[in-house]
Amino acid sequence: MAKLQYERPLIQKLNTGTMNKFGTRTEYRPHTEIDGAKVEDLMKEFGSPLFVISEKTIRDKFNDANRAFKTRYPKVQFVWSYKTNYIAAVCNVYHQLGSWSEVVSGFEYNKALKSGVPGSKIIFNGPDKTVEELKLAIENNSLIHIDHLDELYTIIELTSEIQKRPKVAIRVNMDTGIYPMWDRFGFNYENGQAWDAINKIVLTDKMDLVGLHCHIGTFMLAPSAYGVAAAKLSELALAIRKKYGKTIQYLDMGGGFASKNTLKGSFLSGADTTPPIDDYAEAITTSILNAGFLEEELPTLYLETGRALIDEAGYLLGTVISNKRLSDGRKATIMDFGVNILFTAFWYDHKITPAQEFSHYTENSVMYGPLCMNIDVVRENVTLPPMKKGDHVVVHTVGAYNMTQWMQFISLRPAVVMIDMKGKAHLIRKRETLSNIDASEEMPGYLKEFKL
Repeated sequence: MAKLQYERPLIQKLNTGTMNKFGTRTEYRPHTEIDGAKVEDLMKEFGSPLFVISEKTIRDKFNDANRAFKTRYPKVQFVWSYKTNYIAAVCNVYHQLGSWSEVVSGFEYNKALKSGVPGSKIIFNGPDKTVEELKLAIENNSLIHIDHLDELYTIIELTSEIQKRPKVAIRVNMDTGIYPMWDRFGFNYENGQAWDAINKIVLTDKMDLVGLHCHIGTFMLAPSAYGVAAAKLSELALAIRKKYGKTIQYLDMGGGFASKNTLKGSFLSGADTTPPIDDYAEAITTSILNAGFLEEELPTLYLETGRALIDEAGYLLGTVISNKRLSDGRKATIMDFGVNILFTAFWYDHKITPAQEFSHYTENSVMYGPLCMNIDVVRENVTLPPMKKGDHVVVHTVGAYNMTQWMQFISLRPAVVMIDMKGKAHLIRKRETLSNIDASEEMPGYLKEFKL
């Protein structure tokens, strides 16, 4: 038996605090300001509840990710995932930092164009692209990532009426050792579906196959899986070069990197379980560099990172409505925000911090939202000090998906502000009003009048 290589012991500092069966104490100090802007002042000016975005955190997280990949690989392009957070001011911060746009619908595509992103720097993903949307993407020289054969056949038909060769890639799904496997989207690597699509694209000679794309999952905690995916995409690119003499210009590794949020059921906090961005960068770039590409044919690495870049930049500020005791004796705190605007509460135990001074006495509580449905639970168990009606809290790490998956149900959606690099608050989305709702409704004439 070969002697194992010695590895020095590694001590990792954990951020658990004092444990009990419900988890950890949320905080020992109040969270009274965000990037120099006082929470109390923000809520007085913009109301409660309120979403707050830290521009500084966005830029810091992006620069860290950019450094992690560009110090390991010579050709890297970040592409901002619009579905993660498509508020225009948020998107423009990423575009100022050099990110392109990645969209999955005609709505998002037109939003990117309206923001001034050149069509050639928009990646169009997703399974639902209409004929008109595909025409627009082809005319704007956008990169179209083909998801299924019906889409491929539609593009082939469109080439007979549009005098441009579409630039396309195919989305590839594969076994990376993570289960359940994401095989709903794209063409499978193992069973030959990917080659079926590639052969049709190349041999019809109606479009240019310029890239390969994969997105292996969401909130992925195993960087090694990305190493497997990068190796398989590289192998496919090299095989295309050998068979058809065509060089693949880029490999798009999608997104799915985890943020510092804590998944429900996790014993340790997300700060302890989430790999650093360097681990993802090391796994991906090592696989591509070792695949066997010639130096002059090394593909550009595209990254559609969303959650890992924006989640920690987002905060939700809210106000206590009331406290009560449940029938089993547990304390319950009712807030003015619920799962209608904090959709990620269904799968994360978000860190929640009081926004004012508090005592050292704490109690395990259930935190509810204001909605008239029993599933409106913000935290099933959270250790908090006593809070009274009118007190404020800060919910952390909410920047990803909540402002795109929120819904207008029972209560109107809140305002969103961004704190700039100098600590000044800017309104980037107005608070929803009744007129916003009424503007989309039409009343049939025979229903306009009634008598009670």
